[in-house]
Amino acid sequence: MSEISATITVEVPFHDVDAMNVAWHGHYVKYFEVARCALLRQFNYDYPQMQASGYLWPVVECHLKYIKPAIYGQTLQVTATLLEYENRLKIAYAIHDAASGERLTKGYTTQLAIEASSMELQFVSPAVLIENIQALCR
Repeated sequence: MSEISATITVEVPFHDVDAMNVAWHGHYVKYFEVARCALLRQFNYDYPQMQASGYLWPVVECHLKYIKPAIYGQTLQVTATLLEYENRLKIAYAIHDAASGERLTKGYTTQLAIEASSMELQFVSPAVLIENIQALCR
């Protein structure tokens, strides 16, 4: 599989910073989410398509490593890269300062497929996901 990734640009808004003018740690997960949606759209399996296919994909694991803080008004490049998809969705993230390219944060999330009608965990990713990714890689 060739690498599938998406990069979005975010400017740290005032309402995301704390009294020290630093982006509050929980908002980085929001930045990951915006990049993840852009990545999922690459292979036509964003959240509306997931729901239409009959599967829910809850995040079951989220890991972040804070390297350097993001501050109010700073422009960030957030990249989401698909690492695994056959049994779960594992996505890596990197947040860089848009001007300097310096890495500020990295992390990953893991999502599992749940059949919406039965709420049963799927141990293999649904065919629709695999087909969409393979179609993109052709």
